[in-house]
Amino acid sequence: MPKLLNILSNSLRLTIQELKVNKLRTALSLTGVAFGIFCIIGVLAFVNSMERNIQTQVNSLGSNTIYIDKWDYSGGPDAPFWKMRARPVMKYEEAALVKSRSELLDDIAFLMQTSSTISVGNDEISNAVIYGIVPAQDVIQPLKFQTGRYFSATEFNQGTNVCLIGSDNAGDLFGSAERALGKQVEVKGKRATVVGVIKKEGKNFVGWDYDRCVMLPYKFCRTVFDEDNTNPILIAKGKDGVSTDALSNELRGIMRQVRRLSPRTDDNFSLNSVEAFSKSISSFFSVFSFVGAIVGGISLIVGLFSIANIMFVTVKERTPIIGLKKAIGAKKGSILLEFLLEATLLCLLGGAMGLALVYIATIIISKAASFPVFISLPMLFATIIICVLVGILAGIIPASRAAKMDAVVAIRS
Repeated sequence: MPKLLNILSNSLRLTIQELKVNKLRTALSLTGVAFGIFCIIGVLAFVNSMERNIQTQVNSLGSNTIYIDKWDYSGGPDAPFWKMRARPVMKYEEAALVKSRSELLDDIAFLMQTSSTISVGNDEISNAVIYGIVPAQDVIQPLKFQTGRYFSATEFNQGTNVCLIGSDNAGDLFGSAERALGKQVEVKGKRATVVGVIKKEGKNFVGWDYDRCVMLPYKFCRTVFDEDNTNPILIAKGKDGVSTDALSNELRGIMRQVRRLSPRTDDNFSLNSVEAFSKSISSFFSVFSFVGAIVGGISLIVGLFSIANIMFVTVKERTPIIGLKKAIGAKKGSILLEFLLEATLLCLLGGAMGLALVYIATIIISKAASFPVFISLPMLFATIIICVLVGILAGIIPASRAAKMDAVVAIRS
């Protein structure tokens, strides 16, 4: 162990000396490694951060949840637009029928969704997102409130003219969430009292925008909007331990019974699984990460050859010193280890430069993007492993050549 530490300290000293003596040559070699690490870790950091953000948004749609809609969210040639458009919309009554026949459902919600202008006096917001919801909505997609509360059972049953609004709407119309409570908002000529302000979440890529929404109890919402023109959907949540496939198979059978479809008739509805959506996202980002790693790997190969080149030059410059070391008893293994460690230390320095560039890039991208970009702990370990492997590959041939030198010939050179 002391011998290894001695070799390591000597290698570190020689590496620092190399940096001081040959600043330009070493800097150019380190730049190749730094750029390779920047490409690989930078791409992985961005892709993993984006995937984590999107998966969080997908999970907010509800775990073990299936959206029953006339539209197929995955699209594709098997689901032509004209065919889906001709399908009947979901009905409020179908939610109760499905729940009464299901053994795997935890709960099912009926959701109306449209857009409209909302106003308070002379202030108005156009194209605000309107949701007509039922009590089960908060079971499947729990809401977080900045202030206020969820609808009561009485308000749902009686169709009371109350509403929940997003934080952006509260700020634009009333100045703050606290001032919005108890005030009235006009939606398509009808007034609704604000009983809760939803906590700010930001618009997600799947289209949910709670920050600029207005939620109404279903029975009140249908008095304001025509139900068939609000793209209504059913949101089904399975019980704990129930697989998505089992839930999907049961729901398909029940929906066909509810709509009285013959065995030869195609489904006139689509089952859109959140889990399947999540898996497709993971597959997409896996391919993206792989392509990014290949691009970064090519850059790293350039850095590898740069380090190898500098090690060949270093071995040639130190040939007399190598001969003296061998003459006084240095073994091949110690000479080999010395140059391998030096090559590895050079790669680690290049990797540190690359990580510094990635860190700066994450700060810039995080401010520009709507999600935080970060370097995870596994990426740090991956950087160290990559640098060590590159160092060994870059230094193995020069180090082997140094270890095999004849002491007398090396001294005379």
